[in-house]
Amino acid sequence: MSILPPSRGKIVFGLGIAYLLVQFLYVSYYNENRRFDNLITTTTQEYFPSTNPVPITHLNLSGIQTMFYNNIQTKETKDKNLLTPCPQTPPALNGTMRLLVPAQETLEEVAQQLSWLRFLEGGHQTPLDCQARYKIAIIVPYRNRLANLCSFLLNMHPFLTKQQLDYTIFIIEQFDDGLFNRAMLMNVGFTEALKLHDFDCFFFHDVDLIPENDRNIYSCPDQPRHMSVAIDKFNYRLPYVDLFGGVISMSRTHFQLVNGFSNMFWGWGGEDDDMASRVKAHDLNITRYHPDVARYHMLTHAQQKANPKR
Repeated sequence: MSILPPSRGKIVFGLGIAYLLVQFLYVSYYNENRRFDNLITTTTQEYFPSTNPVPITHLNLSGIQTMFYNNIQTKETKDKNLLTPCPQTPPALNGTMRLLVPAQETLEEVAQQLSWLRFLEGGHQTPLDCQARYKIAIIVPYRNRLANLCSFLLNMHPFLTKQQLDYTIFIIEQFDDGLFNRAMLMNVGFTEALKLHDFDCFFFHDVDLIPENDRNIYSCPDQPRHMSVAIDKFNYRLPYVDLFGGVISMSRTHFQLVNGFSNMFWGWGGEDDDMASRVKAHDLNITRYHPDVARYHMLTHAQQKANPKR
């Protein structure tokens, strides 16, 4: 059995992200062997994305200049079909990433520091001078980590832009006070992202992990890929061979094939190992970049309450 609470929420566009607030209202049960389409439909029936994005008061986004609510096409997007494909290896990569620290831990400050970037409607970002080879969605489950979120956005936007990707970052926030359900937020993010764009693949990304090497390419994998192989907190060593958490990437087809994440895991831990089992059960392979490339810095944060069944 799996736990799938309907939820209620809204999407807010700004700061180069699509921001989805989710509130879990109650719990319903269903047979986990049902088709993925039913899983997703059940999830989305009870929350209502806003059709007219409005800044959220408690985030104080109203003054951010990088919001784009209009449908005006720029010259760059009008001519997109005339561009040549971006190179397989982006030319600006040098193998390093300098950790950027917000001058102040506010989204307004981050917006100011990222004002040199140009974002399209809904936080969508594409290269200006070539046709991106991949259209990716970054799905970030989130609650009550504003400092981490500011650092994440300040570092990830330049990182992804250098890689000449067509990308959108989705911040999926659980704003009730119950146990955190990371897996369910990622399922919701997958569903909502596909309503906005036809993404090639999805990166499910913890908000506290920042890549240290810009050659850690966020490309779409042929097989599910574990991205965060070497994390500084673990002395850049893989804690165990079947680890499939932190940052992972899956194609749309593979995510649907394994029926998404389980919704049963309330509190910290367990959902990643379950996903690894699902991947193997469907004769897929977990792939990884070399640890010298797939290196991440973990931002400091308070430990969440663990799942008692992990």
